[in-house]
Amino acid sequence: MTRDRRGAWGAVQAGFIVAACVVAAAQQLPAPVWIAVKPIEPPSSPLPLEAATAQVTRFSFVAYGDTRTGSLAPDDSQAANPAHTRVMDGMIAKIREGSSTPFPVRFVLQSGDAVLRGQESVRWNVGFTPIIERLTRGANIPYFFSAGNHDVSSAPAGDPARALALHNTLTAMSKLIPPEGSPRRLAGYPTYAFGYGNIFVIALDSNIAADVVQLAWVGSQLDQLDRARYRHVIAFFHHPPFSSGPHGGASADPVPGTGVKVPDRVEAQTTAIRTLYMPLFRKHHVRMLLTGHDHLFDHWVERYDDQEGTHRLDAIVTGGGGAPITIYNGEPDLRAYLAANAAANVKVEHLMKPGVTVADNPHHFVLIQVDGDRLSLEVIGTGDTPYTPYSGGVSRISLSDKRSSSSAATGQRHEPTADHKS
Repeated sequence: MTRDRRGAWGAVQAGFIVAACVVAAAQQLPAPVWIAVKPIEPPSSPLPLEAATAQVTRFSFVAYGDTRTGSLAPDDSQAANPAHTRVMDGMIAKIREGSSTPFPVRFVLQSGDAVLRGQESVRWNVGFTPIIERLTRGANIPYFFSAGNHDVSSAPAGDPARALALHNTLTAMSKLIPPEGSPRRLAGYPTYAFGYGNIFVIALDSNIAADVVQLAWVGSQLDQLDRARYRHVIAFFHHPPFSSGPHGGASADPVPGTGVKVPDRVEAQTTAIRTLYMPLFRKHHVRMLLTGHDHLFDHWVERYDDQEGTHRLDAIVTGGGGAPITIYNGEPDLRAYLAANAAANVKVEHLMKPGVTVADNPHHFVLIQVDGDRLSLEVIGTGDTPYTPYSGGVSRISLSDKRSSSSAATGQRHEPTADHKS
Protein backbone atom coordinates (compact mmCIF):
# COMPACT_ATOMS: atom_id res chain seq x y z
CA MET A 1 0.00 0.00 0.00
CA THR A 2 1.38 3.41 -0.93
CA ARG A 3 1.91 6.23 1.57
CA ASP A 4 -1.00 8.18 0.02
CA ARG A 5 -3.32 5.20 0.32
CA ARG A 6 -2.20 4.51 3.88
CA GLY A 7 -2.96 8.10 4.73
CA ALA A 8 -6.35 7.94 3.08
CA TRP A 9 -7.21 4.72 4.89
CA GLY A 10 -6.10 6.26 8.16
CA ALA A 11 -8.50 9.13 7.56
CA VAL A 12 -11.29 6.66 6.83
CA GLN A 13 -10.55 4.77 10.04
CA ALA A 14 -10.54 8.01 11.99
CA GLY A 15 -13.89 8.89 10.49
CA PHE A 16 -15.34 5.55 11.52
CA ILE A 17 -14.00 5.95 15.05
CA VAL A 18 -15.68 9.34 15.29
CA ALA A 19 -18.89 7.84 13.94
CA ALA A 20 -18.68 4.99 16.44
CA CYS A 21 -18.26 7.46 19.28
CA VAL A 22 -21.32 9.38 18.11
CA VAL A 23 -23.34 6.15 18.01
CA ALA A 24 -22.06 5.06 21.41
CA ALA A 25 -22.96 8.41 22.96
CA ALA A 26 -26.45 8.29 21.46
CA GLN A 27 -27.00 4.80 22.85
CA GLN A 28 -25.27 5.58 26.17
CA LEU A 29 -22.63 2.94 25.50
CA PRO A 30 -18.91 3.10 26.32
CA ALA A 31 -16.81 4.72 23.58
CA PRO A 32 -15.48 1.87 21.39
CA VAL A 33 -11.88 0.94 20.76
CA TRP A 34 -11.14 0.55 17.04
CA ILE A 35 -10.89 -3.12 16.09
CA ALA A 36 -10.73 -4.02 12.42
CA VAL A 37 -13.28 -6.49 11.14
CA LYS A 38 -11.64 -9.55 9.64
CA PRO A 39 -13.00 -10.66 6.25
CA ILE A 40 -14.54 -14.12 6.36
CA GLU A 41 -12.31 -16.50 4.46
CA PRO A 42 -13.96 -17.91 1.33
CA PRO A 43 -14.10 -21.56 0.28
CA SER A 44 -11.12 -22.88 -1.64
CA SER A 45 -13.49 -23.65 -4.52
CA PRO A 46 -15.64 -20.55 -5.08
CA LEU A 47 -18.87 -20.60 -7.04
CA PRO A 48 -17.98 -21.07 -10.74
CA LEU A 49 -18.43 -18.28 -13.24
CA GLU A 50 -22.00 -18.05 -14.50
CA ALA A 51 -21.19 -19.35 -17.99
CA ALA A 52 -19.57 -22.49 -16.57
CA THR A 53 -22.82 -23.76 -15.02
CA ALA A 54 -25.27 -22.93 -17.80
CA GLN A 55 -26.26 -26.58 -18.24
CA VAL A 56 -26.75 -27.34 -14.54
CA THR A 57 -30.40 -27.92 -13.62
CA ARG A 58 -30.26 -30.23 -10.58
CA PHE A 59 -28.81 -29.12 -7.24
CA SER A 60 -29.80 -27.76 -3.83
CA PHE A 61 -29.09 -24.71 -1.73
CA VAL A 62 -29.67 -23.71 1.89
CA ALA A 63 -31.37 -20.59 3.27
CA TYR A 64 -31.64 -19.25 6.80
CA GLY A 65 -31.31 -16.00 8.75
CA ASP A 66 -31.17 -14.13 12.06
CA THR A 67 -28.14 -15.69 13.72
CA ARG A 68 -27.51 -12.92 16.27
CA THR A 69 -27.77 -13.20 20.03
CA GLY A 70 -30.23 -11.22 22.13
CA SER A 71 -29.64 -8.47 24.65
CA LEU A 72 -28.99 -11.03 27.41
CA ALA A 73 -26.60 -13.99 27.60
CA PRO A 74 -25.32 -15.53 25.39
CA ASP A 75 -23.56 -12.49 23.95
CA ASP A 76 -21.97 -12.63 20.49
CA SER A 77 -19.31 -10.12 21.58
CA GLN A 78 -17.99 -12.76 23.99
CA ALA A 79 -18.34 -16.03 22.08
CA ALA A 80 -20.07 -17.67 19.16
CA ASN A 81 -23.84 -18.02 19.55
CA PRO A 82 -24.43 -21.65 20.67
CA ALA A 83 -27.85 -21.73 18.97
CA HIS A 84 -26.27 -20.67 15.66
CA THR A 85 -23.59 -23.31 16.21
CA ARG A 86 -26.27 -26.01 16.50
CA VAL A 87 -27.93 -24.79 13.32
CA MET A 88 -24.57 -24.93 11.56
CA ASP A 89 -23.99 -28.46 12.89
CA GLY A 90 -27.23 -29.58 11.28
CA MET A 91 -26.51 -27.70 8.09
CA ILE A 92 -23.08 -29.24 7.60
CA ALA A 93 -24.49 -32.71 8.32
CA LYS A 94 -27.19 -32.15 5.70
CA ILE A 95 -24.62 -30.89 3.19
CA ARG A 96 -22.48 -34.00 3.70
CA GLU A 97 -25.53 -36.22 3.41
CA GLY A 98 -26.44 -34.73 0.05
CA SER A 99 -22.94 -34.55 -1.41
CA SER A 100 -23.19 -37.91 -3.17
CA THR A 101 -26.75 -37.41 -4.44
CA PRO A 102 -27.94 -35.78 -7.70
CA PHE A 103 -28.81 -32.68 -5.63
CA PRO A 104 -25.67 -31.54 -3.77
CA VAL A 105 -25.79 -28.25 -1.85
CA ARG A 106 -23.96 -25.60 -3.89
CA PHE A 107 -24.34 -22.47 -1.73
CA VAL A 108 -25.95 -20.98 1.38
CA LEU A 109 -28.02 -17.78 1.63
CA GLN A 110 -28.34 -15.81 4.90
CA SER A 111 -31.08 -13.15 5.04
CA GLY A 112 -29.55 -10.85 7.64
CA ASP A 113 -29.00 -10.02 11.32
CA ALA A 114 -25.69 -11.79 11.62
CA VAL A 115 -24.83 -10.08 14.91
CA LEU A 116 -26.57 -8.02 17.60
CA ARG A 117 -24.88 -4.70 16.75
CA GLY A 118 -23.05 -4.51 13.46
CA GLN A 119 -21.13 -1.35 14.35
CA GLU A 120 -19.19 -3.35 16.98
CA SER A 121 -16.38 -5.12 15.17
CA VAL A 122 -15.76 -7.67 17.88
CA ARG A 123 -19.17 -9.22 17.32
CA TRP A 124 -18.26 -10.10 13.74
CA ASN A 125 -14.81 -11.41 14.63
CA VAL A 126 -15.82 -13.39 17.72
CA GLY A 127 -19.49 -14.20 17.43
CA PHE A 128 -20.04 -14.82 13.72
CA THR A 129 -16.98 -15.44 11.55
CA PRO A 130 -15.73 -18.59 13.32
CA ILE A 131 -19.09 -20.29 12.72
CA ILE A 132 -19.26 -19.28 9.05
CA GLU A 133 -15.71 -20.40 8.34
CA ARG A 134 -16.71 -23.90 9.45
CA LEU A 135 -18.91 -23.81 6.35
CA THR A 136 -16.72 -21.89 3.90
CA ARG A 137 -13.31 -23.26 4.88
CA GLY A 138 -14.35 -26.53 6.50
CA ALA A 139 -17.13 -27.68 4.16
CA ASN A 140 -15.99 -25.67 1.10
CA ILE A 141 -19.43 -24.10 0.54
CA PRO A 142 -19.96 -20.54 -0.81
CA TYR A 143 -21.89 -18.24 1.53
CA PHE A 144 -23.95 -15.20 0.54
CA PHE A 145 -25.39 -12.59 2.88
CA SER A 146 -28.06 -9.89 2.81
CA ALA A 147 -27.90 -7.11 5.43
CA GLY A 148 -30.37 -6.97 8.32
CA ASN A 149 -31.30 -4.06 10.57
CA HIS A 150 -28.99 -5.26 13.35
CA ASP A 151 -26.11 -5.42 10.87
CA VAL A 152 -26.35 -1.99 9.24
CA SER A 153 -29.11 -0.35 11.36
CA SER A 154 -32.37 1.05 10.04
CA ALA A 155 -30.84 4.52 9.72
CA PRO A 156 -30.94 6.23 6.33
CA ALA A 157 -27.93 6.49 4.05
CA GLY A 158 -25.39 8.95 5.41
CA ASP A 159 -26.29 8.46 9.06
CA PRO A 160 -23.16 7.74 11.20
CA ALA A 161 -24.78 4.63 12.68
CA ARG A 162 -25.30 3.16 9.23
CA ALA A 163 -21.93 4.23 7.85
CA LEU A 164 -19.89 2.37 10.45
CA ALA A 165 -22.12 -0.71 10.55
CA LEU A 166 -22.25 -0.91 6.75
CA HIS A 167 -18.45 -0.68 6.60
CA ASN A 168 -18.16 -3.58 9.05
CA THR A 169 -20.73 -5.66 7.17
CA LEU A 170 -19.09 -5.13 3.79
CA THR A 171 -15.65 -5.84 5.23
CA ALA A 172 -16.80 -9.12 6.78
CA MET A 173 -18.38 -10.20 3.48
CA SER A 174 -15.75 -8.74 1.16
CA LYS A 175 -14.33 -12.11 0.09
CA LEU A 176 -17.71 -13.81 -0.26
CA ILE A 177 -19.83 -11.54 -2.48
CA PRO A 178 -19.16 -10.00 -5.93
CA PRO A 179 -16.49 -7.29 -5.62
CA GLU A 180 -16.91 -3.58 -6.19
CA GLY A 181 -16.78 -2.94 -9.93
CA SER A 182 -18.51 -6.20 -10.83
CA PRO A 183 -21.54 -5.85 -13.13
CA ARG A 184 -23.38 -7.99 -10.57
CA ARG A 185 -22.72 -5.51 -7.71
CA LEU A 186 -24.29 -2.12 -6.94
CA ALA A 187 -21.36 0.12 -5.99
CA GLY A 188 -21.32 1.13 -2.34
CA TYR A 189 -24.26 -1.10 -1.41
CA PRO A 190 -24.59 -4.63 0.00
CA THR A 191 -26.74 -5.27 -3.07
CA TYR A 192 -25.63 -7.82 -5.66
CA ALA A 193 -26.65 -10.79 -7.75
CA PHE A 194 -25.24 -14.06 -9.04
CA GLY A 195 -26.29 -16.92 -11.25
CA TYR A 196 -25.79 -20.63 -10.82
CA GLY A 197 -27.28 -23.24 -13.11
CA ASN A 198 -30.86 -22.27 -13.93
CA ILE A 199 -31.26 -19.99 -10.89
CA PHE A 200 -30.58 -16.27 -10.59
CA VAL A 201 -30.26 -14.84 -7.08
CA ILE A 202 -30.56 -11.19 -6.02
CA ALA A 203 -29.58 -9.85 -2.59
CA LEU A 204 -30.97 -6.44 -1.69
CA ASP A 205 -30.77 -4.21 1.37
CA SER A 206 -34.35 -4.01 2.61
CA ASN A 207 -33.34 -1.60 5.38
CA ILE A 208 -33.35 1.05 2.63
CA ALA A 209 -36.07 -0.54 0.51
CA ALA A 210 -37.31 2.90 -0.59
CA ASP A 211 -33.87 3.79 -2.03
CA VAL A 212 -34.45 4.62 -5.71
CA VAL A 213 -30.88 3.82 -6.79
CA GLN A 214 -31.12 0.29 -5.44
CA LEU A 215 -34.60 -0.21 -6.91
CA ALA A 216 -33.41 0.91 -10.35
CA TRP A 217 -30.39 -1.41 -10.19
CA VAL A 218 -32.50 -4.44 -9.24
CA GLY A 219 -34.91 -3.61 -12.06
CA SER A 220 -32.03 -3.32 -14.51
CA GLN A 221 -30.65 -6.72 -13.51
CA LEU A 222 -34.06 -8.30 -14.07
CA ASP A 223 -34.70 -6.45 -17.34
CA GLN A 224 -31.48 -7.78 -18.84
CA LEU A 225 -31.79 -11.33 -17.54
CA ASP A 226 -31.71 -14.32 -19.90
CA ARG A 227 -34.89 -16.06 -18.79
CA ALA A 228 -34.40 -18.88 -21.26
CA ARG A 229 -31.50 -19.92 -19.05
CA TYR A 230 -32.56 -18.61 -15.63
CA ARG A 231 -35.86 -20.39 -15.09
CA HIS A 232 -36.03 -19.43 -11.42
CA VAL A 233 -35.34 -16.01 -9.91
CA ILE A 234 -34.83 -15.86 -6.15
CA ALA A 235 -34.61 -12.66 -4.09
CA PHE A 236 -33.34 -12.71 -0.52
CA PHE A 237 -33.46 -9.84 1.94
CA HIS A 238 -34.31 -9.16 5.56
CA HIS A 239 -37.79 -7.61 5.87
CA PRO A 240 -40.61 -9.90 4.68
CA PRO A 241 -43.60 -8.63 2.71
CA PHE A 242 -45.87 -10.80 4.87
CA SER A 243 -45.35 -12.24 8.34
CA SER A 244 -47.53 -13.37 11.22
CA GLY A 245 -44.73 -12.79 13.73
CA PRO A 246 -44.14 -9.65 15.84
CA HIS A 247 -42.73 -7.69 12.88
CA GLY A 248 -45.73 -8.50 10.70
CA GLY A 249 -47.63 -5.58 12.20
CA ALA A 250 -50.77 -7.41 13.27
CA SER A 251 -52.27 -6.62 16.65
CA ALA A 252 -53.20 -9.72 18.58
CA ASP A 253 -55.66 -7.91 20.85
CA PRO A 254 -58.79 -5.80 20.18
CA VAL A 255 -59.18 -2.21 21.30
CA PRO A 256 -60.57 -2.40 24.86
CA GLY A 257 -64.34 -2.19 24.88
CA THR A 258 -64.71 -2.38 21.09
CA GLY A 259 -63.93 -5.93 20.07
CA VAL A 260 -62.10 -4.46 17.06
CA LYS A 261 -58.41 -5.08 16.50
CA VAL A 262 -55.97 -2.21 16.52
CA PRO A 263 -54.90 -1.25 12.96
CA ASP A 264 -51.73 -2.94 11.75
CA ARG A 265 -48.44 -1.24 12.56
CA VAL A 266 -46.65 -1.94 9.31
CA GLU A 267 -42.93 -1.15 9.27
CA ALA A 268 -41.75 1.34 6.65
CA GLN A 269 -39.48 -1.26 5.08
CA THR A 270 -42.38 -3.70 4.67
CA THR A 271 -44.50 -0.98 3.09
CA ALA A 272 -41.71 -0.21 0.61
CA ILE A 273 -41.27 -3.89 -0.24
CA ARG A 274 -45.01 -4.25 -0.87
CA THR A 275 -45.43 -1.07 -2.93
CA LEU A 276 -42.12 -0.96 -4.85
CA TYR A 277 -40.70 -4.46 -5.09
CA MET A 278 -43.69 -6.78 -5.21
CA PRO A 279 -44.96 -5.25 -8.51
CA LEU A 280 -41.41 -5.54 -9.88
CA PHE A 281 -41.22 -9.17 -8.77
CA ARG A 282 -44.55 -9.93 -10.41
CA LYS A 283 -43.48 -8.21 -13.64
CA HIS A 284 -40.43 -10.48 -13.85
CA HIS A 285 -42.07 -13.64 -12.47
CA VAL A 286 -39.72 -13.87 -9.48
CA ARG A 287 -40.27 -17.34 -8.05
CA MET A 288 -39.30 -17.10 -4.39
CA LEU A 289 -38.51 -14.60 -1.63
CA LEU A 290 -36.32 -15.69 1.29
CA THR A 291 -36.46 -13.37 4.29
CA GLY A 292 -36.10 -13.22 8.06
CA HIS A 293 -36.58 -10.45 10.67
CA ASP A 294 -39.10 -12.53 12.63
CA HIS A 295 -37.34 -15.39 14.40
CA LEU A 296 -39.59 -18.20 13.22
CA PHE A 297 -40.65 -20.11 10.12
CA ASP A 298 -43.59 -18.76 8.10
CA HIS A 299 -44.71 -19.55 4.55
CA TRP A 300 -46.94 -17.46 2.29
CA VAL A 301 -47.90 -17.89 -1.36
CA GLU A 302 -48.90 -15.02 -3.62
CA ARG A 303 -50.72 -15.90 -6.84
CA TYR A 304 -51.37 -13.41 -9.60
CA ASP A 305 -52.43 -13.24 -13.22
CA ASP A 306 -50.97 -11.65 -16.32
CA GLN A 307 -51.27 -12.27 -20.05
CA GLU A 308 -49.13 -15.39 -19.72
CA GLY A 309 -51.41 -17.01 -17.14
CA THR A 310 -51.47 -17.53 -13.37
CA HIS A 311 -48.19 -17.42 -11.48
CA ARG A 312 -46.99 -18.42 -8.02
CA LEU A 313 -44.52 -16.59 -5.78
CA ASP A 314 -43.49 -18.29 -2.51
CA ALA A 315 -42.60 -15.82 0.27
CA ILE A 316 -40.74 -17.57 3.07
CA VAL A 317 -39.67 -16.25 6.46
CA THR A 318 -36.77 -18.33 7.78
CA GLY A 319 -35.46 -16.36 10.74
CA GLY A 320 -34.58 -19.28 12.99
CA GLY A 321 -30.79 -19.19 12.65
CA GLY A 322 -30.05 -18.72 16.35
CA ALA A 323 -31.65 -15.45 17.49
CA PRO A 324 -34.16 -15.55 20.39
CA ILE A 325 -37.27 -17.33 19.12
CA THR A 326 -40.47 -15.39 18.45
CA ILE A 327 -43.99 -16.80 18.03
CA TYR A 328 -47.18 -16.35 16.04
CA ASN A 329 -48.64 -12.90 16.70
CA GLY A 330 -51.62 -12.66 14.35
CA GLU A 331 -52.67 -12.30 10.74
CA PRO A 332 -51.60 -9.10 8.96
CA ASP A 333 -54.39 -7.06 7.40
CA LEU A 334 -53.76 -7.38 3.66
CA ARG A 335 -57.03 -5.90 2.39
CA ALA A 336 -55.44 -2.65 1.21
CA TYR A 337 -52.59 -4.58 -0.45
CA LEU A 338 -55.00 -6.86 -2.30
CA ALA A 339 -57.18 -3.92 -3.37
CA ALA A 340 -54.16 -2.02 -4.70
CA ASN A 341 -53.18 -5.02 -6.80
CA ALA A 342 -56.62 -6.14 -7.89
CA ALA A 343 -55.76 -5.56 -11.56
CA ALA A 344 -53.33 -8.48 -11.33
CA ASN A 345 -55.91 -10.56 -9.41
CA VAL A 346 -53.44 -10.92 -6.54
CA LYS A 347 -54.37 -13.51 -3.91
CA VAL A 348 -52.28 -14.28 -0.83
CA GLU A 349 -52.46 -17.63 0.93
CA HIS A 350 -50.99 -18.28 4.37
CA LEU A 351 -49.73 -21.75 3.55
CA MET A 352 -48.15 -22.57 6.91
CA LYS A 353 -48.48 -20.67 10.21
CA PRO A 354 -45.87 -20.53 13.00
CA GLY A 355 -46.63 -22.00 16.41
CA VAL A 356 -47.99 -20.10 19.39
CA THR A 357 -45.25 -21.25 21.79
CA VAL A 358 -41.46 -21.09 21.65
CA ALA A 359 -41.34 -24.89 21.68
CA ASP A 360 -43.42 -24.92 18.48
CA ASN A 361 -40.86 -22.76 16.64
CA PRO A 362 -37.40 -24.35 16.78
CA HIS A 363 -34.26 -22.88 15.33
CA HIS A 364 -33.98 -24.17 11.79
CA PHE A 365 -32.73 -23.84 8.23
CA VAL A 366 -34.34 -24.53 4.87
CA LEU A 367 -33.08 -26.83 2.11
CA ILE A 368 -34.37 -25.97 -1.37
CA GLN A 369 -34.02 -28.54 -4.13
CA VAL A 370 -33.89 -27.53 -7.78
CA ASP A 371 -34.90 -30.16 -10.32
CA GLY A 372 -35.25 -28.45 -13.68
CA ASP A 373 -38.44 -26.38 -13.59
CA ARG A 374 -39.49 -27.90 -10.25
CA LEU A 375 -38.64 -26.62 -6.78
CA SER A 376 -39.21 -28.31 -3.43
CA LEU A 377 -38.50 -27.19 0.11
CA GLU A 378 -37.55 -29.00 3.29
CA VAL A 379 -37.32 -27.29 6.68
CA ILE A 380 -34.91 -28.83 9.19
CA GLY A 381 -35.13 -27.97 12.88
CA THR A 382 -32.51 -28.35 15.60
CA GLY A 383 -34.85 -29.61 18.31
CA ASP A 384 -35.01 -33.07 19.84
CA THR A 385 -38.02 -34.04 17.73
CA PRO A 386 -38.51 -33.67 13.96
CA TYR A 387 -39.88 -30.29 12.88
CA THR A 388 -42.91 -31.04 10.65
CA PRO A 389 -44.86 -27.77 10.42
CA TYR A 390 -46.83 -28.36 7.23
CA SER A 391 -50.34 -29.78 6.99
CA GLY A 392 -50.26 -33.53 7.36
CA GLY A 393 -47.20 -33.46 9.61
CA VAL A 394 -44.58 -33.13 6.88
CA SER A 395 -41.35 -31.18 6.65
CA ARG A 396 -40.95 -31.23 2.88
CA ILE A 397 -43.29 -29.91 0.19
CA SER A 398 -43.33 -29.33 -3.53
CA LEU A 399 -43.57 -25.66 -4.47
CA SER A 400 -46.06 -26.10 -7.29
CA ASP A 401 -49.81 -25.88 -7.81
CA LYS A 402 -51.59 -29.06 -8.84
CA ARG A 403 -54.96 -27.51 -9.55
CA SER A 404 -57.07 -25.99 -12.27
CA SER A 405 -56.68 -22.42 -13.48
CA SER A 406 -60.30 -21.70 -12.42
CA SER A 407 -59.58 -22.48 -8.76
CA ALA A 408 -56.43 -20.34 -8.92
CA ALA A 409 -58.49 -17.25 -9.66
CA THR A 410 -60.73 -17.71 -6.62
CA GLY A 411 -57.97 -17.48 -4.02
CA GLN A 412 -59.19 -20.80 -2.58
CA ARG A 413 -56.80 -22.37 -0.07
CA HIS A 414 -54.91 -25.44 -1.27
CA GLU A 415 -52.89 -27.85 0.81
CA PRO A 416 -49.18 -28.28 -0.02
CA THR A 417 -48.13 -31.33 -1.99
CA ALA A 418 -46.05 -33.58 0.22
CA ASP A 419 -42.88 -35.10 -1.19
CA HIS A 420 -41.60 -36.57 2.06
CA LYS A 421 -43.01 -37.29 5.47
CA SER A 422 -40.62 -36.99 8.37
